[in-house]
Amino acid sequence: MEVQGKVKLVGETQTFGSNGFRKRELVVTTEEQYPQHIMIEFVQDKTDLLNNFAPGQDVKVSINLRGREWLDPKTNTTRYFNSIQGWRIENVGQGAPTGAGMPPMPPADAFEPVSDLNDDQEDDLPF
Repeated sequence: MEVQGKVKLVGETQTFGSNGFRKRELVVTTEEQYPQHIMIEFVQDKTDLLNNFAPGQDVKVSINLRGREWLDPKTNTTRYFNSIQGWRIENVGQGAPTGAGMPPMPPADAFEPVSDLNDDQEDDLPF
């Protein structure tokens, strides 16, 4: 799944517990009739993916929905929690490549005009 919008906030990396679990939050504002502020968390080594992003950038974030169940030992009731975890982020604004790995197309005036064009020559194109 993907979320696309404008970066509203890039949080600091937080570390929890003795095993050093790392988490970093990103808030993306969708650009639709009723914009939504979506909090996406990046965990462990994925926290570093946010180092080059700042508020105001247009991004596309690949996400996974996560859910977990928790049993409250005091009340013996079950609760459910959901989270949105990011695993990839791409800049889609100005200067972003339009195709995967494709260099930007140079302007048309960067090419020299053809001088030895022969309309009588048959080509092998099927159209």
